[in-house]
Amino acid sequence: MSSSYKVDVEKAVGHESEPDQVSYNRRDLLLYALAVGVKEDELKYLYELDSNFSALPFYPIVLPLKGAGSDINSYRERASGKPTPGIPPFDGNKLVHGEQTLEVINPIPTNGGNFIVKKKVTGVYDKGSGMVLENTATLVDEKGTEYTKMVSKAFVRGYGGWNGPKGPKPVSRAPPKRNPDAVDTYKTGANQALLYRLSGDYNPLHADVELAPKVGFPKPILHGLCSFGISAHAILKALGDNDPARFKSIDARFASPVFPGETLETYMWKVEGPSSGEDGVIFVTKVKERDIVVISNGYVVLKKASGQSKL
Repeated sequence: MSSSYKVDVEKAVGHESEPDQVSYNRRDLLLYALAVGVKEDELKYLYELDSNFSALPFYPIVLPLKGAGSDINSYRERASGKPTPGIPPFDGNKLVHGEQTLEVINPIPTNGGNFIVKKKVTGVYDKGSGMVLENTATLVDEKGTEYTKMVSKAFVRGYGGWNGPKGPKPVSRAPPKRNPDAVDTYKTGANQALLYRLSGDYNPLHADVELAPKVGFPKPILHGLCSFGISAHAILKALGDNDPARFKSIDARFASPVFPGETLETYMWKVEGPSSGEDGVIFVTKVKERDIVVISNGYVVLKKASGQSKL
């Protein structure tokens, strides 16, 4: 990075990109469910004629990269978009997905449709060793109904030190010092990344065996948002009665990459929720074979079941 690299925070923060057209159909919902590990005993996510056919509530996380088409797209074009005022160009290979939140505002339609993603830069922070870019995306339909709010934080290695704002102190969610209330174990397939990418994230890092070593990995890695979806599904199934209507939000930090074929263990602790009508769940996801945390600081909010008064 050049020593002259400098971000104009006032120009960057608050910038709204041109609204992005996105779409999905029932087939997309089925494919995503398979890609995040839903098994054949949960046909309501896998069979469109099931009497309880439902969409996984966190499915919209794929839409900003998927776009409106049904064919494979250019990851570089989808990910980079148009330049953001105030942020000079940087090496995209230095960018890693740091944190992700998703909040359900209204359940998405199970028959799909055409939607708009409204995107806004909500933070640019100087962390010394790198730069954090925070973007907020809201999924709305053509009538303006809001469905999902998604906040992503990306860390750009080597682009710090320009005397910018450090940003708010991160919220720490350490697991309670007791045994977890539930543990889910899921062995990813050797082709898990190749399957998940069909949901719309065509980053070659997850498929190209020649590219991966060039950017620091011995082989292609699993999408962080695939591990995110696997963990979210595990929590919904174990502590939310597998009722998608109860899923309100998820917040997680990506701590380390996962390689396809590894076993994910999601540890869950029930805690007091943010309101009397909600339960909180702190979670950590680890790779069993390497005993390493891959998702940390995880927190899910579930609406209480009907008739449930407290945790």
